[in-house]
Amino acid sequence: MAIYLTRVRQMQDAVATLRRFNLAWSRRTGVLEHSFLGLGRPLAASRLLLEIGRDDDGATVLTLRHRLGLDSGYLSRLLRRLERDGLVTTVPDPDDQRRRLARLTEAGRAELAEIDQRSDALAGGLVAALSPHRQERLADALRTAELLVRAATLELEERPHDDPDVLAAVGRYVAEIEARFTDGFAHPGALVDPGGHYLLATSDGDVVGVGGVRAVTMPDGSTAAEVKRMWVDPTWRGAGLGGRMLEALEELAAGLGHDRVVLDTNRVLAEAVALYERSGYRDVPRYNDNPHADAWYAKDLPH
Repeated sequence: MAIYLTRVRQMQDAVATLRRFNLAWSRRTGVLEHSFLGLGRPLAASRLLLEIGRDDDGATVLTLRHRLGLDSGYLSRLLRRLERDGLVTTVPDPDDQRRRLARLTEAGRAELAEIDQRSDALAGGLVAALSPHRQERLADALRTAELLVRAATLELEERPHDDPDVLAAVGRYVAEIEARFTDGFAHPGALVDPGGHYLLATSDGDVVGVGGVRAVTMPDGSTAAEVKRMWVDPTWRGAGLGGRMLEALEELAAGLGHDRVVLDTNRVLAEAVALYERSGYRDVPRYNDNPHADAWYAKDLPH
């Protein structure tokens, strides 16, 4: 009970702190003004320009929806307004004629440069009164806050084993393992199991994590769900995404009818070992012939 009450108080404090920050930040950065940065358009339209300008070739409307979390109707209205102002064009995507691609015009690129200049000036004015040491403290705090807020709002969804994003993320996992294992990392067969179930973590449309579970037969003849190919983008480590991914994979395994989860690892991957032990996994005898593993773990799932 005491632990529960402590967690409730921590949650209440986090909520109150975030609300105070939002109120202070929104008042001081001009997001409440109808004309954001004095450019004659609201924040949403300027933010859309920034997203379209992230890539030299523009962005598909679907990508913009994912990055900004906007419904299709509102996004379409914003795009039409920017088109009327001569800042954006929308054309069929050369790679898929069913999709629309938004691109900045020359006037749009000029306005984007103006947004960047005025945003830098506004931010510089906000921190000018702080000493260099306090500016660095603020920058560190905001970097941490950004990462944690993004971690709290990312999306986890099940994808098929042959989904291109799943394959790309697993490929990055394998490349990292190969770089960390001094004796190399041979992975016979396919990178993913056709019978496996995979979760993909995305933030603003970018893939930041992956993991899968598959059914395995244990030496005693019982079955279990095995966690495989769990990977978190290095820039996201320390934000709790690994623990969240592991918990989601356990829920997926339980939903598939399993009452136990197993996994293997190598102790070179110290962060992974620490995560498994914090999450309640216990050492068990070798249950497979993986030549790269030197530790095996299991965890019983609640009924």
